[in-house]
Amino acid sequence: MTANAGTRRVVANISLSLDGRTNSPGGDYDMSWIVPHAVSETSRDRMVQMTEAATTALLGRKNYEGFGSYWPAVATDENADPRDRAFGQWLDAVDKVVFSTTMTHAPWPHSRIADTDPVATVQRLRAQPGGDIVVLASTSIIKTLLAADEVDRITVTQCPEVAGGGARLFEDGLPASSWALTDLASTETGALYLVYDRVRGE
Repeated sequence: MTANAGTRRVVANISLSLDGRTNSPGGDYDMSWIVPHAVSETSRDRMVQMTEAATTALLGRKNYEGFGSYWPAVATDENADPRDRAFGQWLDAVDKVVFSTTMTHAPWPHSRIADTDPVATVQRLRAQPGGDIVVLASTSIIKTLLAADEVDRITVTQCPEVAGGGARLFEDGLPASSWALTDLASTETGALYLVYDRVRGE
């Protein structure tokens, strides 16, 4: 399916190293190089900005569990950065769809488990009222949606780090596609915040 005008926008949010990795050789949780760039002033501003139009978040199991163990406490922490608090509060309140074939219970409020193909889920969500559908750093989901041409926007935090190994977002086999750079900001840590919108033929 090619996304049609008037349907909800699907936004993939991801951080990448200079060598195109989403993590390091240690695996899914080996992402220490991302942290300094994720908490910069610009990154925090842009994260909150992205959520303003979003009413659904898509996550894989690992990100769901990781986010769920961290952000609810931040949402109520009066000493936290106000933007971190706002993001945590958004995560608490937003409709969360977690893709897992092993989970039987999703304890975070406003969560539901989907063990179906992310493409079919996104196609159903597109047909329902609502704002943006954001995929929060879940590489496997983003890859699946890219392969089906179901991503309308990619927001990339391009970190000035060489991971030296690890998973890639863009691998051989994805269909060719065109994208337009619609927003750009440099951060205090030297990362670039890039927004690309899908360019589709009429």
